[in-house]
Amino acid sequence: QVQVVESGGGLVQAGGSLRLSCAASGSTASIAAMGWYRQAPGNQRDLVARLMTDGRTNYADSVKGRFIVSRDNGENTVALQMNSLKVEDTAVYYCRVGLRMGSVWYWDSWGQGTQVTVSS
Repeated sequence: QVQVVESGGGLVQAGGSLRLSCAASGSTASIAAMGWYRQAPGNQRDLVARLMTDGRTNYADSVKGRFIVSRDNGENTVALQMNSLKVEDTAVYYCRVGLRMGSVWYWDSWGQGTQVTVSS
């Protein structure tokens, strides 16, 4: 079992920046990836960015060039630096861990979510 806890988020004006943090605990030796999803009202929950344990990153097209996913303070932590925020970035942001099982990995535990609101 792996648990994740997010922090950060809040209200910011368009064009501003916010930083989200996430820490995983428990059976962290099996972590293969950590990532951020977001869900706006009426929308599905979509992947925003992910960080693999080998350092590779992936981003949704909508956030490329504006958001940066990186390791935070410690091995089982991940941060999401969000710059040049837009109103359409408003959503609940969730941290999630991917766990290794043999030669493959799968997305597993979710955090509780943190609200990000961007005002115009």
